[in-house]
Amino acid sequence: MTTTRLLAEPLSADFGLYLSDTRTLAQRQSPWQHIEVFENPQFGRVMRIDGAFMTSERDEFFYHEPMVHLPAIAHAGVRRALVVGGGDGGSAEELLKLPGMEHVVMAELDGAVVAMAREWLGSIHQGAFDDPRFTLRLGDAREFIATTQERFDQIVLDLTDPFGPAVELYTVEFYSACRSILNPGGVVSLHLGSPIHLQESMRRIGASVRAVFPIFRPYLQYVPLYGTLWCMAMASDSTDPARLTAAEVDARIAERGITDLQLYNGATHHALLAQPNFVRAIFAQAAEPLRSGDVLADVRDPAELPPVVVTSG
Repeated sequence: MTTTRLLAEPLSADFGLYLSDTRTLAQRQSPWQHIEVFENPQFGRVMRIDGAFMTSERDEFFYHEPMVHLPAIAHAGVRRALVVGGGDGGSAEELLKLPGMEHVVMAELDGAVVAMAREWLGSIHQGAFDDPRFTLRLGDAREFIATTQERFDQIVLDLTDPFGPAVELYTVEFYSACRSILNPGGVVSLHLGSPIHLQESMRRIGASVRAVFPIFRPYLQYVPLYGTLWCMAMASDSTDPARLTAAEVDARIAERGITDLQLYNGATHHALLAQPNFVRAIFAQAAEPLRSGDVLADVRDPAELPPVVVTSG
């Protein structure tokens, strides 16, 4: 009897998913987290951080394209962008598809994630780290945002889940700091978690964004690697993606010469923004915005969840 190595990620105490690891390519313990890259027959190369599946070669576009292109197309023309987190390079690669892009800055805490992605996830970053328009800023993104003199048209908050120190990047204070470095009409995109098992997080993060930005548009996408429906959102002082028709979205994609899109187009733009009734109900409930020092009750470090044992004979 042969035993297959299976890696499980508990999404809550009662729900999760597993992937087979046919070959571990690399693993490393950085000062902040444990990073792995392994091969899976369904997803190709997969990056896992602290036990959570982050991105894969074959499904990364389900996440990266909506995070980047829905807000970018709504904007009049993004030229300067900031990625907070995003060490796998997927968001930067999507931003660099925009023909008018002049400069992409990535503020990433952990250089080990970038190094692992550079070596093993070339099909995701597509050489973005070596593009002359790209700049990597290693360190605390809050410090970078507080001190930079640069101004951006788009900010992509491509972050780990909001537990531990990362919660500080989901607060009213942080969103206010982001707004302060946006040009007029600038756009911010972020993820809020799953409406299936992280409803309190969605409400509170949404309330935090709405406390800062007058326009807040949640949108939904199923991400296969995450095993669940995922909620993202964009925010702005004046740019609203809901104002565009499907034909206008397709026209902007064509006019701007954006290619190699596997998911995003005019029809999916509106499908992403469509909210089922149960999601409308989540955001309709009153919620307290997150402030510095707060925690989210429904988000837990995977290491704190009950151990998961998966066997295959």
